[in-house]
Amino acid sequence: MPRWAAWPTWRARSRRPSPPRFGIPADGASRSVPYGRSTSRVLYPSVVRDRVRTVFVQSPRIGREKVYGAKDDAKRYAFFARAVAEDLADARPDIVHSHDWHSALLVPMVAGPFRRALRGAATVFTIHNLAYQGQSSSEILEIVGLPKKRVPPEEPGQLNPMARAIASADIVSTVSQRYAQEILTPEFGAGLQDLLARRREDLWGIVNGIDTDVFDPARDRSIPARYSAEDLRGKAQDKAALQKELGLAVDMRTPVFGVIGRLVEQKGIDILTPAAGDILRGGAQIVVLGSGEPQYEAMWRELAARHRGSLSLTFGFDSALAQRIYAGSDMFLMPSRFEPCGLGQLISFRYGTVPVVRAVGGLADTVRDADADTKRGTGFAFTDYTTVALTEAVRRAIRAYRDDQRWEGLRARVMRLDHSWTASAKRYVEMYEAARSARRAA
Repeated sequence: MPRWAAWPTWRARSRRPSPPRFGIPADGASRSVPYGRSTSRVLYPSVVRDRVRTVFVQSPRIGREKVYGAKDDAKRYAFFARAVAEDLADARPDIVHSHDWHSALLVPMVAGPFRRALRGAATVFTIHNLAYQGQSSSEILEIVGLPKKRVPPEEPGQLNPMARAIASADIVSTVSQRYAQEILTPEFGAGLQDLLARRREDLWGIVNGIDTDVFDPARDRSIPARYSAEDLRGKAQDKAALQKELGLAVDMRTPVFGVIGRLVEQKGIDILTPAAGDILRGGAQIVVLGSGEPQYEAMWRELAARHRGSLSLTFGFDSALAQRIYAGSDMFLMPSRFEPCGLGQLISFRYGTVPVVRAVGGLADTVRDADADTKRGTGFAFTDYTTVALTEAVRRAIRAYRDDQRWEGLRARVMRLDHSWTASAKRYVEMYEAARSARRAA
């Protein structure tokens, strides 16, 4: 079954043929797609890898230098959904699976104006982050051929793509079981909790997996030394190399905490920032890679200036450095305010780096507190969203780190966890069957 994806077309107006980017062909099947009172020509190049055909949507109305952040995001993602819907009629899929607000309008298209052409294909809508709903003007609906009838909690003149997908999908899913429960509450529901409550019987939660070939310390060429759960000696070499690379004191007895991600409040930066000084004064080191809100970047610059040799700060994102941080750190910090799934803790498991997390969403589903369950624990978790609770969890983690025998067992245990896509894929198959049953019943 083919998959559809947007393809940036920055050179669309050039008369000279552009060389393929990312291995995507420059040409493909084409069609005219309605856009308001006019039409727009769209190309559909495709590639086949691992027996899966992926179809790309190429159009000047969609392509930009950045995936997100353009002024016309709402229009171009709506047009992407319409372009996919037009092409689906030829593919006649059993299941149409849409993700987050960017492709959300595809769901009401398949369930509405394209239902007859698609012969009743079932729909699944997955919420990766309910906080971002793509709200814009309802005028976009007319442009892409959808009725303007409001879906609660839309206000007059407003379009909420995510709300429309939730209301019309046969099955709604999220990326962890805990998050599926949390979004039914006012605290995590982002204004859509009542709509989601009405879909409670059709709401699934399936934890994400990771690519265990890419994230494998036994084969990772981004790190100085390879290692495994059976032979962890390379991890000490990676720690020393990381400390040296980032200007930290090279000391194997000093615990290193890694932080990778956006410096925004969703990720807990507002409780981590005031806790950082206490963590560093407690004899630890912190390595930060990421970027985010200007006020927090400024605060962390000040912290780095005051704690030279124990705090490393790198703004931006560097995938190779991220791998070295996962490998060279002893612990990984994820004090999220909310976390639909989280991949950082799953990657840190693979590298024998013990996560310290807030017990929300996917973090609660995947990290078992090692003090509460000494035999099966896989990290350190706290519940209250406060600096005090975070600092206490860090202190517990450091106490465990000082116990060599306990720490060695904990590291080996987390490295043997299976968070590949295998288990998640089985659940997705079950969900697709449920979607087909729901569509037949409807």
